[in-house]
Amino acid sequence: MTTVNSATNNHNPALAAANGRNQDLMGETQDRFLTLLVTQLKNQDPLNPMDNAQVTSQIAQMSTVQGITQLNNTLLALAGQMDVSQSMQAASLIGKEVLVPGTKISAGTAEGVTHTTPFGVDVISDAAKVDVSILDSTGKLVRKIELGKQDVGVISVDWDGKDDNGTAVNDGAYTISVAASNAEGQPVSADALTHGKVGSVAYTSNGLVLDLGLSGKYSLLDLRKIM
Repeated sequence: MTTVNSATNNHNPALAAANGRNQDLMGETQDRFLTLLVTQLKNQDPLNPMDNAQVTSQIAQMSTVQGITQLNNTLLALAGQMDVSQSMQAASLIGKEVLVPGTKISAGTAEGVTHTTPFGVDVISDAAKVDVSILDSTGKLVRKIELGKQDVGVISVDWDGKDDNGTAVNDGAYTISVAASNAEGQPVSADALTHGKVGSVAYTSNGLVLDLGLSGKYSLLDLRKIM
């Protein structure tokens, strides 16, 4: 356990500080308990002395407090170890292409061929119909993609860079919008997902953060799919 605590504390100063505070608090609690117990024994009524049951009960209470503190320290150590493991796993994402919540995509032409950034849809509730609308910078609809019935899950969407008339769109930034409904035509939850490439991973006070370059920074919890 000493090795685990040491490794965890070196990785997480906040955990080390918490452990230090817990140890100080435990020491103070023990001192107060012993002082109180000795005072009670010194000043007890000789005709009605504290019986063994009372002494045993107080010692048991003290042991309970100490046990809870030790359990808390153990849980903190395990949490720290999980953070270390999660950080190491997140580091393996560097260089990977991922999908995260967002609506931005782009189109560009190279050697006469229009290329678009990948994107996707996070279908949160089973849907009888899912439609994706692609809008230009003015908010004008340039392409509507019907995905039909979709179960809960993350799906990747392909766009050939053409509008509804089959004409290649202009290079630039576009926005995606998702609409999903059930068999009764009632809206259900579905979110648009944008693409990014993990350039680095940072361990912050808010948890692990993925730097996706121009796509922005996202929490590891925002990760929906690894491409």
